[in-house]
Parts: sequence; C-alpha cells; structure tokens
Amino acid sequence: MMNKLSIIAILSAAAVIISCSDVKRKPGSVYMPDMAYSRAYETYADHSNLAEKGINFNNRPVVGTMARGEELPFYLTKDAAGDTTNYVASKQIKSPIDSLSAAEYTETERLYLINCGVCHGAKLNGNGPLYKDGAGPYAAKPATLVGDAKYEAMPEGQMFYSVMYGKNLMGSYASQLSRHQRWMVIRYIKLNQLKAKATVAPAATAIAAK
Repeated sequence: MMNKLSIIAILSAAAVIISCSDVKRKPGSVYMPDMAYSRAYETYADHSNLAEKGINFNNRPVVGTMARGEELPFYLTKDAAGDTTNYVASKQIKSPIDSLSAAEYTETERLYLINCGVCHGAKLNGNGPLYKDGAGPYAAKPATLVGDAKYEAMPEGQMFYSVMYGKNLMGSYASQLSRHQRWMVIRYIKLNQLKAKATVAPAATAIAAK
C-alpha cells in the first residue's frame, strides 16, 4: 500500500513539474487561422502589394455601411471629376438640426473658429487671417458666408456636401468634424445669415422712412 502511494506521489509530482516547465508543445489544428492570427497593418502603411500575396484587404469602409456610434448618415457619395450630379442633388437634403441651444451655439462657434474662421473670418465675411484684406498669405478671398447672396441662398445640404467632400479650393473637413458637428456648423452659419438680415432690414426701413 505504501509503495503504491509513493508511486502515485512521484507521478503526481512529475506531472506538476512537466506542466510548469517551458517545454514547447505544438498547438492543435486552427479552425480559422485568419481569425486566430490577426494581420495587423498600420493605418497609413503601404497596402498596395497585399493583393500579390493573395490578401484581399484595404482600409476603406464597405460602401453603404456606417461606423458604430456614427449618426446622421449622408448617403450621397462624392462626384467623380467633372460630374456634379450628387452636388446638385444635395440641395434637396434638409438639415436634421433646426436649432442650437445657448450651450450648443457656444460650442459650435468654437468649432467654426477653429476649422473655418482662418479662411472665412470670425465674422463670416471671408476676411480671415489667411486673406487679411489681401495682405495675408492667401491671395484669393474665401467665400463670404454672410453678406453674399450666393451663399445665403445655398441650401444646407449643399453646404454639407462641400464641407464633407471639399469644393473648389476648400478641402474636405470630414476628418476634423463629425457629421453632427458639420450640421451644427452649417446651422451656425445659417443663424448668422438670418441675424445679419434681421439687422439690415430695420436699418433699411428707417432710411426709407426719412
């Protein structure tokens, strides 16, 4: 009986020692190796040769999908060079934001000044630091958002298209502002356009009355 207990104790000790050692064992068969072993690629790395390796991968989202947490989808894609179909169609898209609270207005003004004011000016008059009455480093005057009938009449959807994809000399701000923030900035512009018109109208009435 004692010998049996000794043998069991020795075998148990050996099993513990072996299990704790760093002896390398081959793993079993991997059912889905692509999921078991992730291919990690840097976001901005060169992915051009992956197809040569038989890897079907790119860093672009699937067309028509929306990232988790993303809101207010905009389904019009960017027009191809020379085409304006979606730019024109964007006129029909209505803003999902029809007002800004006092706190939202303050935050949106901050976003505007950071992203837009450098070109369009703090007063939305196209006279930002880059233009500076023609003395700045940018020779062409940016769009006058308040005071120019063209931009005051521009629908919000078309403004959104321009901010999202860029238009003429203005680049895209899709990476700087979320969809919700873009709509907020456009509402901020429209509110300032209305405010300017409301200020001009009484002045014109007073002049006509003289």
